[in-house]
Amino acid sequence: MNENIPINSLGEVKLIHLIEEKIIEITGKQLIRDDSFFFHLDDGKDKDVLVLNSDMFNATTDAPKQMNFYQMGRKSVLMNISDLVVKGVKPIGIIISLGLPPKLLVSEFKELIRGIIEYSNKWNLQYLGGDLNKSKEVIINPTVFGFKNPEKIIYRKGINKGDILIINKKFGLTSVGFDILLERKGRVEEYSKYNRAIMSVLEPKISELESYLLSDRCLASASIDSSDGLVKSLRDLMLSNKGIGFEIEFDENLIDSEAFKYSLEFNISLEKLIVNGGEEFIHLFTVHPEDYEEAKVLVNSHGGTLIRVGKAISEEKVYLCKEDKREELKIHGYQHFE
Repeated sequence: MNENIPINSLGEVKLIHLIEEKIIEITGKQLIRDDSFFFHLDDGKDKDVLVLNSDMFNATTDAPKQMNFYQMGRKSVLMNISDLVVKGVKPIGIIISLGLPPKLLVSEFKELIRGIIEYSNKWNLQYLGGDLNKSKEVIINPTVFGFKNPEKIIYRKGINKGDILIINKKFGLTSVGFDILLERKGRVEEYSKYNRAIMSVLEPKISELESYLLSDRCLASASIDSSDGLVKSLRDLMLSNKGIGFEIEFDENLIDSEAFKYSLEFNISLEKLIVNGGEEFIHLFTVHPEDYEEAKVLVNSHGGTLIRVGKAISEEKVYLCKEDKREELKIHGYQHFE
C-alpha cells in the first residue's frame, strides 16, 4: 500500500483494518469488534465485567447548523449510552473530555454543559469529570460505563442461519430529517409536518426496554446499534459471524411512515432513505426461531416494540426483498473520511 496518501483516500473501514493489523503485529491479540468494550476485572467467572463505550461527537461532522449547543451536549451522551444499552447493559457513570474553541461564548458553553448534565441525569449517570482542552471546533468525547454478567451481555457474535432479525423502531426517519436540514432550502418551520423526522436528528431518542428484557432472559443471539446505518450495521454483524448474511423484507414493517410520505412528495428513492441513513440509534437483534414468540410476548407485555424484518442466511451478502424481487445490496453505509 502507498503510505504517502491522505487517510480520506482509504475511508473508515480500511483505517480500522490498519489498526487491527498493528494491534496483532505488536501484541499478538485480535481486536474484538462490538458496540462496546468488555473488560474482565478478575478471573472469576461469576463476576460482572466492566463495559465501556467512547464515541466522539465532532460539531463539524455531527451537528447540522440548526442544532443548538444544548442539543449537541445531549446527543453526545445519548450516542454513547445507546451502544451500552443495546448490549443489555445499564450505564451508571460518565467521564467527558471537551475540546473547545477559545471564542465559544460563555452562554454557549453553559448550554452545552446543561445538555450533557441533564441527559446524564435522566439516565442516573454519575458524572465523574474529565478534561478540558483548546480546539478549533467543539469536540465532546464521553466515556460511558456500566457492569454486567458476561453471560447476559448480547454480543455481536452468536448468529445462526435462520435466526430472525428484529428491530425496536422503524428506519428512514432520520434520513428524512437530515435531508430537510442539510439539503432543503428555506426554514425548518416550512417542513412542520415532518417535525418528528427533524427532531429525530436534533433530539434523538432511544429505548432501553427491549435490550434489557432480551438480555436478562437470554433471548437474543446478537445485537447492534444502527447509528452507522442499516446496511453497515448488518455488515458489521457479518464481520463477527462468518458465513452469515441477511435477507431483509423491504416493507412497512421496516420503513417509517414519514419516509414513505417524504419519498413520494419529494421524489426521493425510498431505498436511499432506508439503506443510506445513519444516526437512527435503532437497536437490531437476532433471535433463534424457537425463542421469537417468547421474546415478542415478553417485550409487548412490558410496552416495548419488536418488529420482525428479516432473517440470517448462510451466504455472506445482504439482500433486499421487495415486490417479489430479491436484490443484493452493494452499499456499505456511512463512513467517516469519505
